[in-house]
Amino acid sequence: MTLSGQMQAIDSTYAILPELPAVGGNEGVGQVMEVGDKVKTLKVGDWVIPRDAGIGTWRTATVLKADDLVTLPKDIPVLSAATLGVNPCTAFRMLTDFEELKPGDTVIQNAANSRVGQAVIQIAAAKGIQTINVVRDRPDLQQLSDSTGSHTRHHRDDQKRRSFSRSVSLFSCPRPKLALNGVGGKSATEMLRLLQ
Repeated sequence: MTLSGQMQAIDSTYAILPELPAVGGNEGVGQVMEVGDKVKTLKVGDWVIPRDAGIGTWRTATVLKADDLVTLPKDIPVLSAATLGVNPCTAFRMLTDFEELKPGDTVIQNAANSRVGQAVIQIAAAKGIQTINVVRDRPDLQQLSDSTGSHTRHHRDDQKRRSFSRSVSLFSCPRPKLALNGVGGKSATEMLRLLQ
């Protein structure tokens, strides 16, 4: 999220305001059911996602211009395809827009089990960047830790600062250069204390 995007969220405004009546939704995957005679870039059966936000994906059918769509390979799981246009892009921008990260650097994030958090983990791993992944305490914590990676720590809302910092410092990785916050409150404050 860019700084202007953060400010828009704080102001409760949005960059895209469609004319009403409008259909909501920016994520989703669709299947092409028909194509016009002059369309050469799409064929019946193709999986597609919106090229840009604001098309309105919360619908069962629509008619769109071929230029408004991006074709996807069908070997992507449907749930991944449905979120491909927003969450991985958001994760990529968060990893590249705020800090110049190099292989071996570390990023800490809370809400690591969210779709954006999972994308951060995968993109960072592909770039040789280590992640410390903070998630809320829960009954399935071990299973969640296994899915988010080896550097996973949980927190309770009442967790004291010293125990949070001590538990993260147990990792054999450099202090984080970047903190990604999706939660706020004590978790965000404690992550900031751990930055280089």
